[in-house]
Parts: sequence; C-alpha cells; structure tokens
Amino acid sequence: MGKYSPLKDFLIGQEQDRVPMTFKQIEKVLDLQLPASKQYPAWWSNNPSNNPMTKEWLDAGFETEAVNTASEKLVFRRVKRTSSANPSSSDAGAKQGERRPLHPGIGFMKGLIKIEPGFDVSKPFSDESWEGGYLGEDRLIGNVRVKRK
Repeated sequence: MGKYSPLKDFLIGQEQDRVPMTFKQIEKVLDLQLPASKQYPAWWSNNPSNNPMTKEWLDAGFETEAVNTASEKLVFRRVKRTSSANPSSSDAGAKQGERRPLHPGIGFMKGLIKIEPGFDVSKPFSDESWEGGYLGEDRLIGNVRVKRK
C-alpha cells in the first residue's frame, strides 16, 4: 500500500461522478502534505507516468479537471466504474501487468490498411519507385493521368 493509496480508496467510495476537492482536503484524506510540485498544473495532469498519485486516481476510475492551482482546488471526474470489492488493492479490476486501455484515437487506422501478400514492408523504396507513381502504378494528378515510365 503506497502513501497515496488512501486517495484511491476515498474516490472508489464516492457515489457521485464529480468530486470537487481542495488540496487541503486531499491532504486530510492522505494524512500527509502534498509535495511542493502541487503548485504546477502539470503535476495534476492525467498522464499515468506523471507521478505516483496520478496512478491512484486513474486506478480509481477518475481523472482531474478544472484544476486551479492558485486557489488550490480541483474536480475529480469519474471516467469509469471500478470494482470496489478490494479497494486497497492497487490492481482492483485489473490483472497483474495488464495495460490500461488506449485512447480510442490511438490505433484508429487499425484494420484500414491492407498489405498485399508478398510485399516486403521492411524493404526501402528507391527513388525510381516514387517517380513511376505509388508502387509503380499510374496515378491521377488533378484531372490528368500520369503514366508510369
């Protein structure tokens, strides 16, 4: 159990999807002071490799929003429900070593590109291939068909 685990447990126990908190309230939940880097908005980003506390709120199914470091306030917004069966486990609802799902925008081309059988994707193109059109095929430029040489 890490020093920021109480925040995860607290967030998992919340019924509402938006949990507004002050930095002081977070410190009370953690029973420790936040580091000096709390003054930087980047510290509150939802990047899982940002800092150890970020992983706790992400694992609880929350992301930060409306972070105001000047007034020391933020909102934790639920993005997914987690299993509360064992909230003290850092892997609640996930298997050991399982990666977080990627954003839907990552890999959006998956399944849309077809590579012809026998085409070597690791082989570099020569300049001649590009002069004759894409993969040596005829091509259209505007309304003009350019024939390969």
